[in-house]
Amino acid sequence: MTTRLRSAIDSATTLLADAGIDSARYDAEELAAHFAGTERGRLSLLRPPDDSFFDHYNSAVAARSRRVPLQHLTGTAAFGQLTLSVGPGVFIPRPETEAILEWAVAQTLPVKPVVVDVCTGSGALALALARHWPDARVIGIDDSDAALDYARRNAAGTRVEFVCADVTDSGLLTELDGQVDLVVSNPPYVPHAVFGGPDGMAVIPAVTRLAGRLLRPGGLFAVEHDDTTSSNTAETIISTELFGDIVARTDLAGRPRFVTARTKGGRS
Repeated sequence: MTTRLRSAIDSATTLLADAGIDSARYDAEELAAHFAGTERGRLSLLRPPDDSFFDHYNSAVAARSRRVPLQHLTGTAAFGQLTLSVGPGVFIPRPETEAILEWAVAQTLPVKPVVVDVCTGSGALALALARHWPDARVIGIDDSDAALDYARRNAAGTRVEFVCADVTDSGLLTELDGQVDLVVSNPPYVPHAVFGGPDGMAVIPAVTRLAGRLLRPGGLFAVEHDDTTSSNTAETIISTELFGDIVARTDLAGRPRFVTARTKGGRS
């Protein structure tokens, strides 16, 4: 790594740390790697960057210090084995959601399952599940055109389908009622956020009702929630009287993160 680049990264780390960014060093190096067109672990092998690099880099560091998400600055986010395009208008896939993915791929589904990802956002879960079950029919649902633009871009070359619709729409995917094998959802759930509502539960009841309608007997359901609303989420699922085998589960850090269930009438 050149002296000038090392100095720039050190200065960026200090600036980001002073701005309260916990991952200051990582972010400083990730931004440097992004603008250099390389990987973070290969920064030491770079030839001296030109002045244009430092102009772009310093501007991005300043934006990150203002809490612009790192992924919006690089335009990508990792999810499992996928690298997804993201940006303003779409929620960034979080590592916590990989716990749902890990649970889902451990389940036994038919050879050609039907899978629905509700509140798909960037398409992270839909695409990861399609990769695991290449013969599946996978449908992602979201009510945001901006999010679906990213999802479709991420799904280029795959068979994943996307539908722009509100989860409360009573006519949504009625042709699949009782035929879906797996429904997963990472809905907006942050308390007091725009879409999550005061307790983070604004969307989860509608997602649960939709899952109950779409799933075949014995079909599987998993929904992510805030780490303070595990009991509320489980109670919401119980209240439909459509599900059994209801289990509250934790993420990779051991925090309450999602609830799974199976529709009644099928094999446990």
